[in-house]
Amino acid sequence: MSNKFSCSIKRIRFDESYSPADSTRLTTNFANLARGEHRQENLSKTLRMINNRFNALAHSDNPSADRYSVEVDIISANMDIEGKGNAFPIIEMLQTTIVDHKDNTRINGMIGNSFSSYVRDYDFSVVLLDHFDKNPGSPPPESFGDLHGKLFQYLLQSEAYQANFTKNPVICLSVSTSKTYHRTANQHPVLGVEYRQDGSSSNKGSLTDDYFAKMGLSVRYFMPAGSAAPLAFYFTGDLLSDYTDLELISAIATMETFQKIYRPEIYNANSTAAQVYQPSLKYQDYSLTQIVYDREERSQMAVTQGKFTEEEFIKPYQGILEQWAANYETQKPVVKKRAA
Repeated sequence: MSNKFSCSIKRIRFDESYSPADSTRLTTNFANLARGEHRQENLSKTLRMINNRFNALAHSDNPSADRYSVEVDIISANMDIEGKGNAFPIIEMLQTTIVDHKDNTRINGMIGNSFSSYVRDYDFSVVLLDHFDKNPGSPPPESFGDLHGKLFQYLLQSEAYQANFTKNPVICLSVSTSKTYHRTANQHPVLGVEYRQDGSSSNKGSLTDDYFAKMGLSVRYFMPAGSAAPLAFYFTGDLLSDYTDLELISAIATMETFQKIYRPEIYNANSTAAQVYQPSLKYQDYSLTQIVYDREERSQMAVTQGKFTEEEFIKPYQGILEQWAANYETQKPVVKKRAA
């Protein structure tokens, strides 16, 4: 097939002056925080939490816990299906940059971290809801997530991505409230203690795990030192050897902060995850971050934006996308190793 979709990368700094772009997927944590009368206070407190958590984990030669600060850029990947300049915002992720104030250097942090996708909204809030409405109790369609997975892999292979980033993304999300996690004896110096889902590597993963697998991503679960619960890390290649300690710390500091705000019942709980751990949003013993966050709005917006994607992307390009997906050879992105 001759179709070659055109990809482009845009970035905007997430700082105290951040305002969401018109194309930003409004269900993202960072967009939700940047609206309303408390927006500047929200942003300032969020950035402070990220920096404090980073310094707590990067404690070597950092006696005052103020050696580093973290800059966060929102990365928007756009895709032009017909080559006519009508680009649709396919994926949003975050990229961190670490500022070492002791050595006066800037260090690449992690690309990935958060993951936002209009097509994922469409899959989960339109396709899946319609399927379950017509087929109660049935599993998702076998093809669920196929198109999204191929679009993501195509993006990582694109010239635009390769020109902007030296490594593949690591996505760091909350663990699933529908699964049970078992602590293992494995412990990483940065990522912390490893958990396994449902105590069996052969057990079927969560719906999110399966969806991300179609994107070519594997998953492991780690609870860093000082954390209340494990985080889910989605990656290609080798999570433990392809990324530096500072890159991993930047992902933990950034995404654990968002999870403390978004899911305090799990990530700002007053007790840590046990040997056998079942995450729950009904847990009552937790602390609030004093950051204003509208979680109800976030869930409602997913449906709105899923329908927007259907009208503005899926339906107009349905024939092209179906033909492209049928001929696209699924492949894992080229793994970029850490520098020696």
